[in-house]
This record gives sequence, structure tokens and C-alpha cells, in this order.
Amino acid sequence: MTDNEDSDIRAVWAARKGRSGGAAFERRRTAPPRRPVVPAARQAPPEPVAEPEACQTVVVDPGYDLTGSVGVLRRGAGDPTFRRTEDASLWIGCRTPSGDPGTLRLRRATTETVEAEAWGPGATWLLKTLPDFLGLSDTEETRAEFAELVAAQGNPQLVQSLRRNRGLRVIRSGRVWDSLVPAVLEQRVTVQEAHRAYQLLVRRYGIPAPGAPAEVRLWVSPSPREWALIPSWEWHRAGVDGKRSRAILGASRVAARLEETVGMDRDDAARRIRTVPGIGVWTAAEVMHRSHGDADAVSVGDLHLPRIVCGALGDPAMAWDDDRMLELLEPYRGHRYRVSALLYR
Repeated sequence: MTDNEDSDIRAVWAARKGRSGGAAFERRRTAPPRRPVVPAARQAPPEPVAEPEACQTVVVDPGYDLTGSVGVLRRGAGDPTFRRTEDASLWIGCRTPSGDPGTLRLRRATTETVEAEAWGPGATWLLKTLPDFLGLSDTEETRAEFAELVAAQGNPQLVQSLRRNRGLRVIRSGRVWDSLVPAVLEQRVTVQEAHRAYQLLVRRYGIPAPGAPAEVRLWVSPSPREWALIPSWEWHRAGVDGKRSRAILGASRVAARLEETVGMDRDDAARRIRTVPGIGVWTAAEVMHRSHGDADAVSVGDLHLPRIVCGALGDPAMAWDDDRMLELLEPYRGHRYRVSALLYR
């Protein structure tokens, strides 16, 4: 046997045993790895929506902006209590003033109607207060008055924003507690931090929204008592400092009294909300325009609002602060929240 033949035989045996030097092994080593064959996962059929316990159809004007108006209740894209599905339905997990959980589904059935469906113990209350919830108590006369005021002042940025957002309404949810807790969590931190804390705590201590399909992943926020029972280490884990958690704990003790403010005069309602330690002017304003439909609530103490208002209504080169902001908003008194909401858009 020649040396060449001996080398050929060794190469064949090396290839068979997977050793280096074999041609087959070299091809296997240099070839791109084969992707594993994974059988296609079966898609589970969507869970059928349970029959609603109550339904109602509300007439709206064709220009009404459902998502823009009700969306003020949403706390970030991952808010577990507020979902928007592919069919453009809005799913909202609610806690009524009496503490009953409920689920509300809103859908623009036609250009002139909104279809509402409700589930759970709070279903009747949710539909009873639906017109206010949609912002329909924000009358055409009031909005016309504001439009005339904007035109008279002649600020181009505000005029254009109003033209783009004529369908926006100031809603009145009637639910103080559901607006108060997220507002307290947003004190002195970034919006991202506050939303993260709210989402973590709601998913851990809230309940699945009654009647909502599992794929919607909708939750109802904990009741005041359930918020009060959250251990201190869970607040810490969610990134909530002691001052904010104590404010929520203090508010939980008088939650029923806070819910009563919906039927009170605007100034008296804000004053009562501010009696809770840790809740000031900014937090009260954030609650008032959502739960009470207060179109004049100004979030004094906001980190960004003075800069935005002063930059749009005043001289951008001038110093800006809360006092300067209030001075520029004074001509719009009665509609100052509307102005800030439009300038944010």
C-alpha cells in the first residue's frame, strides 16, 4: 500500500468517525447550522365575549372624538385598566364610588352613535352615568363660548389646535378614587416611573375585569381598602416612596368622603380633596378635570406645563414659572384646563 492510499483510507475513517480531516466533517463544520423544525403552534380561537349585563346606545355629534375624550383616563400604553382592541373598541375596568367593580366597552357604532356594553356589579351605575363619562355634559354652548374666546385672543397655536381637536370633550367620570391613585403616584417622578408602579400594583392587587375576554387582559384597580393593605415592601418594589404611599393610605381612610365631592361645588370639592395629607393643588387638579369635569382645573406645580403654556401664549425668551403661567391663562378663566389640554396636543 502506498503512502497516498494510506492517507486516503485514514481520511475516510476520520470522516466516518467525525474527526477533523474528513471531507464530510469539513462540510458539516463549515455549513450554516440548520434551524430546528418547530411545528406551527395552534392558535387558540378567541374567547367569545360574554353577554353584557346592560347595553346602551348614545347619540353623539359626527365630529365627536371618543378615543381623545375618554383617553384622558388612560395611564400609559400599558395601563391594565384601559385597553383599545383591533376593532377600535375601548375596554375600561372601573371601580364605582360604592366599590363595585365593572367593565365598560365603548364602540363607535356609527358616525352619530356610541354603543356601550357593561358587565359586573357596577354595570348599572356605569351606564347610568355614561353621558357624563363620554363628556356629553360638556355642552355645545360652553364649547362655543370657549371657541369665541380663543378667536378673540388670537393665539395662532391655540387656534390651530382647537381646529384640529374640535371633537375633544371634557369628560366627567364620577369616579374620584380611580383618578386619585394614579395622580398621587405621578407626584415628583417621571411619567414612565409612575405608570410602571401603577401597572405593577394593579396587576398584583387588582382583579380581572368582569366579562372581559382573557385576550384583552383587562383589570380593575384595587378598592381603597385593598390599596391600604399593600405591604410596605411591595410599594418599595414598585418604586413608590413613603410619602406617596402614605398619601394613598390616608386617602383610603376617607375614600367615601372624597367620592361625595362629585356632587359638590367645584371649589369646595377641590378643597376637600386637598385636606388629605400629601395631596396638594397639582394632584387635586389632576383629579378634578377627570372625575368632576372641571374645565378650569389648572395643574399648578407641574414640571412641564408652565414651559408649554408660557412658550405658546407668551414670549418664549422670557422666564417661565407657575405665576407667569397663571397670568397668561387668566383671560381664559373658566376654560384653563381646556387651554392646557389643547397645548399638549
